[in-house]
Amino acid sequence: MKQNNYQGALQHPIHSGFNATSTAADVIQGIDLTGKVAIVTGGNTGIGLETTRVLAAAGARVIVPARDMDKAGRNLQHFPNVEIAETDLLSPESIDRFAENFLATGSPLHMLINNAGIMWVPLRRTSSGIESQLAVNFLAQFRLVARLWPALVKANGARVINVSSFGHQMAPFNFDDPNFENRPYETLQGYGQSKTACNLFTAALDDRAQANNVRAFSLHPGNIAGTELAREAPQELMQQMGFYDADGNVLPHVAAKAKTIPQGAATTVWCATSPMLRNLGGVYCENADVAELDLGIEHNYEDPATIRGVQPYSLDEASATRLWHLGQRWSGITFLSAPEK
Repeated sequence: MKQNNYQGALQHPIHSGFNATSTAADVIQGIDLTGKVAIVTGGNTGIGLETTRVLAAAGARVIVPARDMDKAGRNLQHFPNVEIAETDLLSPESIDRFAENFLATGSPLHMLINNAGIMWVPLRRTSSGIESQLAVNFLAQFRLVARLWPALVKANGARVINVSSFGHQMAPFNFDDPNFENRPYETLQGYGQSKTACNLFTAALDDRAQANNVRAFSLHPGNIAGTELAREAPQELMQQMGFYDADGNVLPHVAAKAKTIPQGAATTVWCATSPMLRNLGGVYCENADVAELDLGIEHNYEDPATIRGVQPYSLDEASATRLWHLGQRWSGITFLSAPEK
């Protein structure tokens, strides 16, 4: 029977047996991906690199779209079953070219992992006026899914994994001014709404796609040490937030509470491969399980165990539908009609 996760209807932990300390290698143990094909955006660095490594080691053929081909080549040169394709997620033309080249191979696509994301950036807009965090963290995901849709359907059991963040709690989606044209730009507000958009997109996609045996999941990977997500963050900001010392080094107590990269990749890999999710979709996950709906969780940033839960506003049906239409308008792609009720 068809179900959706609007209003968090399916948003209940399923007791996977994994937790915040589980690694990507732990959650994929015993799973053979021979013959499966995956695309991992941002798959040449950070948790994306670990995701690529683990999937490839389990037998999958993994394609990594990358803007910096030299860097990707260096980072991935020793990985089996991995291919690199030059792609700029801020360029619709580049995304379309990547998708066209993949579709031309005739291959099914079993796992599309939209891992790439940006954060803490100054105000930038694409040539069409979309704020850059929204462009990469949501609109590029929308466009890739739309353009790769025939290959996802061909897989007959594909999963789309959209890497979101607890950062969605920083802001709901601002439909009145999503691109900060009439309000002061605050980078964390931009990041928060882009991750809320990711969750809304996931819920809407799963509702529309499951008739074709395609399921979608969003997730929070955790607070992770050693990624490049904060590479553009001003050092002063990181010091004010209590992350860095006066010399720009991560404070020891902050690092001690962070996940490792293998732990950070665990939820992505679990969403992409776990048999436990075979009849579920549209949910937001964390710590390799379905997350709890946040109806008043007390969050204490000094205690990582409290940094959990998904906001109901990021699973709202009306907002998800409105965002879907906005994604179509911004991308120029009419994609998947709403299912009949």
